[in-house]
Amino acid sequence: MNGRVIAERYELSALLGQGGMGQVWIGYDRRLDRRVGVKLLRPDRVAGTPDGEEMRRRFVRECRVTAQVDHPGLVTVHDAGSDGEDLYLVMQYVAGADLADHLAEHDPYPWPWAVSVAAQLCGVLAAVHAVPIVHRDLKPRNVMVRPDGSLVVLDLGIASALDTDTTRLTHTGSPIGSPAYMAPEQAMGGAVGPHTDLYALGVLLHELLSGEVPFAGPTALGVLHRHLHEEPVPVRRLRPDVPEALETLVLRLLHKDPQARPAGAQEVYQALAPLLPAAAVADAAQAPRTPLAPMDPTRPFRQPHAPWPVRAATPPAAPVPPPAATPVPGQAPMPAPAAAPVFRTSGTGHLSTDPRTSVLGTGSGRRPPEPDPRTAAPAGPDIAAAVDEVRNLLGQGRITRAVDILGGILPAAAARHGASSPVVRSLRKQYAATLMDDGQYRRALPELRLLAEEFAKESGPGAARQALQFHHEAAQCLEQLGEVAQALAEYRALLPHFERYADDPVRPLEIRRSIGHLLLAQGERGAAQETLSRLLYDAERLHGPHHAFPAEVRRTLYWLGRVEG
Repeated sequence: MNGRVIAERYELSALLGQGGMGQVWIGYDRRLDRRVGVKLLRPDRVAGTPDGEEMRRRFVRECRVTAQVDHPGLVTVHDAGSDGEDLYLVMQYVAGADLADHLAEHDPYPWPWAVSVAAQLCGVLAAVHAVPIVHRDLKPRNVMVRPDGSLVVLDLGIASALDTDTTRLTHTGSPIGSPAYMAPEQAMGGAVGPHTDLYALGVLLHELLSGEVPFAGPTALGVLHRHLHEEPVPVRRLRPDVPEALETLVLRLLHKDPQARPAGAQEVYQALAPLLPAAAVADAAQAPRTPLAPMDPTRPFRQPHAPWPVRAATPPAAPVPPPAATPVPGQAPMPAPAAAPVFRTSGTGHLSTDPRTSVLGTGSGRRPPEPDPRTAAPAGPDIAAAVDEVRNLLGQGRITRAVDILGGILPAAAARHGASSPVVRSLRKQYAATLMDDGQYRRALPELRLLAEEFAKESGPGAARQALQFHHEAAQCLEQLGEVAQALAEYRALLPHFERYADDPVRPLEIRRSIGHLLLAQGERGAAQETLSRLLYDAERLHGPHHAFPAEVRRTLYWLGRVEG
């Protein structure tokens, strides 16, 4: 199915996971050249049933209703419909880790984090229930933790469209949902409502606090039997540090009688509010610092409306050595550039600049690790054909798709030709350049660092100049990322090396312009004015006074009020 195009627009690329209700793919919107998530309802759920056409209509209707729910905690629905025998749902591609993986990497889960997760989910459920819609399949795999600690809930449209009690579209009597998180009334095929989602929230909260769901078993039937007939173990017996008020709330959420549960998500939030971290409270006072601290679900409460963290809290990379350029008499050697963000391997072997890779929920139970574009290349790919496809995509302006194809074939090309071969190096150079064209500067930066390091180790003026070129592109990435101090240091270190080359008089002027703008960004108006004034003189000598380059510098100086218009 890889390469299939849905609705003549959405190209399927890599399977992320599959479960009882469908498959989730990384896809590409050909029209807008963006990465999307495409969920397909499995054909055997639709074909051959008397109500197949009604199911399709209901599915599209439910997805349209879902798309009208305006809440930042819900994944954005871009499109929905049918393609052949499949129903499809096109969703926002969410960066982060699903809550199940986040829990697995933070054992034990800090209870303030669990409270913050539940409070965020209450906000989502309140918006959903007001429509009214019932999620019916709330569980950690259907919740994403984004890098800024905020949550996104997935699978609302499919869960609601397939529910047997409300749609009457299946005749098997089998309830839709995940047994471990299923309320007793849902398991019995009874009426579902907001209280059903609150029960699932109680299961999820119990799992976050204790590390295990309250009712487990070897079979789905056994799990459902326990939901119906057994009482949950109070979490303080398993974890004494949990506040008593939180244990009481969990037990209320897990009550067998829906009427004995809280009246709504708003009431649950009010019970959680006294336990939430206060704004501006030091991190250590609420949750321990870990390597994945930026993905801290308390952050939206501690630092409301704060910008997203720009990098994982990982140790800095070792400085990249300078290029082996021929020294110039009387000139100071080029210092090593500032450390780049680290490409690190996650617990599942993915290569990522974030604490976790970008994933989407699958609506299933446990699933295999999600493939990353850098590691998910098919066995024995046709590298030449892939390069041709990249060339065509770039010609069409579909840069995002080209980026992932290049990243996907790199491991296979390295295995086939050798990591240091001209073929692989050429692919890596194209990959870094395409990442920059796509605006993915944080991903491009470490690639450029590695290329610069490799060329700096080689002999000859050509290799040294190529290393300088990659260092320059790395500095451009830093500038685009807003790393003002690092970019300024890199440009200043690069400038004397580029000034040695008489065949490229424009590059030093461009670097000096960047230095001037970065000085302005640092608030050093005087130094910026001096730098740009000298630049204007040299740019007019090279290009003439009416060229676009000196005209731009002149406008900047005029804005500074240092020269007459």
